[in-house]
Amino acid sequence: MRFPDGFVWGAATSAAQIEGGVDVDGRGPSVWDAFAARPGAIRDGTDAIVAADHRRRWRDDVAVLADLGIAAYRFSVAWPRVQPTGRGAANEPGLDWYRELVDALLAAGIEPVVTLYHWDLPLALEDAGGWPVRATADAFADYAALVGKALGDRVARWCTVNEPWCASMLGYAGGQHAPGRQEPDASVAAAHHLLYGHGLATEALRSSVAVPGREIAISLNPYPVVAAGERPEDLDAARRVDGLANRWWYDALLRGAYPKDVVDDLAAVTDLSFVRDGDLAVIAAPVDALGLNYYRRYHVRHAAGASAVAEWPGSPDVELVTPPGPTTDGGWAIEPEGLTEALLRVTREYDPPPLYVHENGAAFDEPFDDQDRVAFLDAHLRAAHAAIAAGADLRGYFVWSLLDNFEWAEGYRHRFGIVHVDYDTQARTPKASARWYASTLAHNALNG
Repeated sequence: MRFPDGFVWGAATSAAQIEGGVDVDGRGPSVWDAFAARPGAIRDGTDAIVAADHRRRWRDDVAVLADLGIAAYRFSVAWPRVQPTGRGAANEPGLDWYRELVDALLAAGIEPVVTLYHWDLPLALEDAGGWPVRATADAFADYAALVGKALGDRVARWCTVNEPWCASMLGYAGGQHAPGRQEPDASVAAAHHLLYGHGLATEALRSSVAVPGREIAISLNPYPVVAAGERPEDLDAARRVDGLANRWWYDALLRGAYPKDVVDDLAAVTDLSFVRDGDLAVIAAPVDALGLNYYRRYHVRHAAGASAVAEWPGSPDVELVTPPGPTTDGGWAIEPEGLTEALLRVTREYDPPPLYVHENGAAFDEPFDDQDRVAFLDAHLRAAHAAIAAGADLRGYFVWSLLDNFEWAEGYRHRFGIVHVDYDTQARTPKASARWYASTLAHNALNG
């Protein structure tokens, strides 16, 4: 099962989950630093002060990438390392490290893929209101220009925002993620300003990135939605979740408008008065690629008073259901066919730019001989191959994650890495999945 010539094989990480080094470069505090210090916010009581210590051990990690033959490395820049308060002049020691990392990757024959925002908002910006406030989007554009100018002579592939649904809905409505707010109206404003910030950042990168072959993308996390029941109210629950998880983002980015039924659903919590004339045109400015991060489907049904699902503003009677069948060690249903569905849906309904799977992986806690992860990745790559065969213009795949890391509100309870990290010694050991992945990308094909 061969993949198209030129298919990009990569691995992905995020700054807040692996870097540590909060005492290096003059880095400022982030919302995740503050959130992790809140008693009970992180399930195992840990934090990311050290994480996988990548800031200090980055040379080892570049060597691991090179040893595995991974062609592209998608990493995020920590906004507080570049602008400790989220505003003002660049903190040059922070930028210098990213320059050094990019140079080392290029010297090793690894293409850097830079994500500007993977949820580590500078704490000072959150104290001033965070993403629900329009000024945060303006600050993000300034930050994008700084990073684009610093790295834009060497980095061609860029991603503005990673998974804005998580940043807005889990951070400001459900409260499971930093900054831990439970304000439905604020979450919708955050969703809009994350998209608006993406549009402004796209403009900034187009002005500052000079390297040939420039490619600017945004990464979404689509969830194919299944109604767990045949009642009209179950079907409507599926419509509501699909609207906020998928169509809200696709429609704004690729059609320049929010879906009317979702706007109607949200009327109970917000009047969208923060949306200004011209905002949607900025949001829908064409991008060069679209990243999709796939982990699972959502199976949903109507359940009166299911307010525990607070990350769905305007839909208080929606309940998520775990379907029968295998799950990851994190409890997520394993449904690789959902990746095919996600790729084909956006292809058939939205006429998107070229697609990349920017993240796909699973929590399996076997430390070294992780055959469950091998099976998971094999099945999902077959699903990606099926989507290509059916017409999806899929150009690349990035496994999540290169390293075991700080898994947000779960702390270190689960491991997503293809490379094992011993958190006591910080030793790196490639797992069976890493060797399997190296063989797959070396052949640009799956066996059988």
